[in-house]
Amino acid sequence: MPSQDPPYLRIADHLRRRVENEEWAIGERLPSRAQLAVNYGVGANVLQRAMEVLIAEGLLEGRAGSGTYLREPVDRHPMRRVRSAAAFPASAVPDGSWESHSDSRVEPPPAIARRLGLEPGELTVHTRYEFMLEHKPVQLAESWEPMAITTGTPVLLPELGPLAGRGVVQRMASIGIRVVRAEERPRPGRATAEQANLLGIGTGDPVMLIERTYLDDSGRAVETADLVIPDSRWEIIYELPVEQPE
Repeated sequence: MPSQDPPYLRIADHLRRRVENEEWAIGERLPSRAQLAVNYGVGANVLQRAMEVLIAEGLLEGRAGSGTYLREPVDRHPMRRVRSAAAFPASAVPDGSWESHSDSRVEPPPAIARRLGLEPGELTVHTRYEFMLEHKPVQLAESWEPMAITTGTPVLLPELGPLAGRGVVQRMASIGIRVVRAEERPRPGRATAEQANLLGIGTGDPVMLIERTYLDDSGRAVETADLVIPDSRWEIIYELPVEQPE
């Protein structure tokens, strides 16, 4: 009985079998998409969708201006998002570290201002992070903190001062603010050209985008961040407590 799958899925399945049968070597460039479209008797859009399926699975990678290649295997590390809402996974693997750059007096984009509950014109400290493994960026993040909270304190800049690198919860506690919860909104996405360049992946490669916001015991947002996590490097695991029956 003929397959009822759309043409692009049938082509993706056939290409997957060709990869499994080692028709191409790791790192080898596949025939051009135009050539493959002719070989399969389909239009360029159908072939493009088939390729995107295999790129999303991590079997192939697209290189701008060069073509599509059989991806070299990359170890995926578990990233546990636990009840304590640890900010970043630098400690999840050996040799994890990060680089950062902060700017004060930054007016946030409207979407960020809404997440922080700020009025127009209110300023933030904006920090960009690159998280490193073996000296290579493996995750990106951008953080915003309302300046009204930290101005005049030793923790104005997250990565400078006596609590540099200690995280939002500890820094806020040092100035009398009790952070009690974090909200995370994950969604799948595709790497932009800038993100791909920093992470060493292909433009359009799958990433997980997480909007994370820390809130204090009054419900006020004290920090919000956008995390960019490449799917090829990390397997995200959420650990949730289970209530026991009485």
